[in-house]
Amino acid sequence: MTSEPIDLLRQREQLREQVAWHQLRYHRDDDPDISDQEYDALVARLSAIDAALGPSLAADAGASPADRVGAPARRDLRTITHRVQMLSLQNITEQAELEAFDRRLAGLLPSDFLPPRYAVEPKIDGLALSIRYVEGRLVEAATRGDGAVGEDVTANVQTIAAIPAALEGIGWPAVLEVRGEVFMRRDDFLRINERHLQRGERIFANPRNAAAGSLRQLDPAITASRPLSFMAHGLGEWAASLPLPDTHSHAMHQLSRWGIPIVARRLESATIDQAWAFLAGLAQDRDGLDFEIDGAVIKLESLQAQKIAGHLSRAPRFAMAFKFPAQEVTTRLLAIEVQVGRTGALTPVARLEPVSVGGVLVSNATLHNPGEIARKDLREGDMVWVRRAGDVIPEVVGPVLSRRPTGLVPFAFPQRCPSCGGGVVQPPGEAVVRCPSRQSCSAQQREVVCHFVGRRAMDIDGLGEKMVDQLFEAGLVRRISDLYRLRFEDLIGLDRQGPKSVQNLMSAIEASREAPLSRFLFGLGIRHVGERTAQDLAQAFGSLDALMAAGLDGLLAAPDVGPVVSQAVFDFFRDPAEREEVMRLGQHLRLTNDQGPGRSYLRDGALPFSGQTVVLTGALPSLSRDDAANRVVRLGGKVTGSVSAKTSLVVAGEAAGSKLDRAMSLGIRVMTGEEFESLLRTHDDD
Repeated sequence: MTSEPIDLLRQREQLREQVAWHQLRYHRDDDPDISDQEYDALVARLSAIDAALGPSLAADAGASPADRVGAPARRDLRTITHRVQMLSLQNITEQAELEAFDRRLAGLLPSDFLPPRYAVEPKIDGLALSIRYVEGRLVEAATRGDGAVGEDVTANVQTIAAIPAALEGIGWPAVLEVRGEVFMRRDDFLRINERHLQRGERIFANPRNAAAGSLRQLDPAITASRPLSFMAHGLGEWAASLPLPDTHSHAMHQLSRWGIPIVARRLESATIDQAWAFLAGLAQDRDGLDFEIDGAVIKLESLQAQKIAGHLSRAPRFAMAFKFPAQEVTTRLLAIEVQVGRTGALTPVARLEPVSVGGVLVSNATLHNPGEIARKDLREGDMVWVRRAGDVIPEVVGPVLSRRPTGLVPFAFPQRCPSCGGGVVQPPGEAVVRCPSRQSCSAQQREVVCHFVGRRAMDIDGLGEKMVDQLFEAGLVRRISDLYRLRFEDLIGLDRQGPKSVQNLMSAIEASREAPLSRFLFGLGIRHVGERTAQDLAQAFGSLDALMAAGLDGLLAAPDVGPVVSQAVFDFFRDPAEREEVMRLGQHLRLTNDQGPGRSYLRDGALPFSGQTVVLTGALPSLSRDDAANRVVRLGGKVTGSVSAKTSLVVAGEAAGSKLDRAMSLGIRVMTGEEFESLLRTHDDD
């Protein structure tokens, strides 16, 4: 293999890690740390690399985070399975892309729908919501989540005055699912932040975060105290007993007659040229709207035409999100601070003189890496241009040189770690500077511990970031293994830790002492080793001892483990400090083989899904999507999110959608949800 594919594979692994991280920060945590434009650029780079690698080297494309919708639901909220999947939208930013979209649809649609006609609406920057009415009464509301399963926010939605508890008028279907956006108007957002500042409470970064954080409260009374609004933009489930309206705009007007808010500024049954003119006018007038938008959505007007156009794996073919350019202001760059992350990356952060950008108070911005600072020639004390790119996270575009004070010197990036004082390195081909002293760097260890105790790793409930901070500040924890030496009397004196809370935490730590090998490997925080890769390694080697003893050739021979991952795992277990910590953990943990005692996927080819690529779609009779995926993996298979020619099997549960249609068209074997669960029951003892 030449060096070029290896370099591309390395870049792909890095980009997948970044994209997956930013998806969780945005969709699950309501706390994004890059702009929409930067995220879109990462996804575009990832897609371009997959295309450049070609089919043979771009294997496992379905596992790419770029193919996902949203993020998994939060663990502390109940979940709801969407009857009709909530998809994302593909983004465009240029008129030429809009015209290409029109040409593609013209090639897909029969002559009855030509030329295509469109509906265009502002794209409100809020939180996607599904509201289900049965016999005219609101019975269920859920966030988008990962598109298949969302968070149950019914009780909170019932406190929002803009959303009717019962539909008005007559003629609504027995079951009606409304899709729309929960948001906070500009004036309401400024007032709530002013109130938080007066109380000394944390302010919201932008209206979208304010709306999302307000809706995802465990206490509906908190949601009720927040000024939330709602506007509908589409339909989900619709009872078949009543015919659907013939167009999207007719459907929206019907929702309005039933008391559901819709956006007033809209374009109906338009040509592509009319759509472009509308977009241009909307972009010019965006500051005059009383709510934040980050663009507009253009979609086929005819619902029948939408059905004909169909869907891709994560987005409809019949609709696009047209993103508007970012807005810019000037402010003072007060300081550049350098933070240390879990993988040792030193990330510079700009501390700004607070400034309002499009109604959002901005005081911090990421500067990415030393090269970014040098390229833009940013200096502490500079007046700088700040762009609120994608209406989410601010970006320092560059200095206003004509207003630069005399005497400012170029920023000197630290040559030693700000946390541990050790020397830093910049690996060849990387823009990021890193602290290599992971075990002796308290900043890294704090992040490593937070990662290790997380829900997708060892799942130690009660060990959130604030609690981990307390443990480090008290000197009780310096590394992961210290968690398993904590005593009741160590914790009882900490802030807000009564006897019951401490006992619950001790029980959670005790329960984590027995865990699957794959979760442990993921929890260690090895670079490039995500959940799926940890499962692949556990399947291939069967035990921690076998993995630690593996040479580089042995790692490269493992299925679905590429050269970048192999090198990272090899280096990790050859590091004396990391090996010592793993050995310490081994004294406290009982790691179980993911496939059952003594079984390794490499040694057992008789498992029912051995070597198969499986796609799950629709609602299963009794299993959640995550549980079903884990069972497939345990029985030798690989789960991906999209159907392709490489797919071996599609498991189709209730309300299976376009993935089932795609499987049928490709002649891929399909198994019903009942057949799937019956097969699993025959292997319950494995």
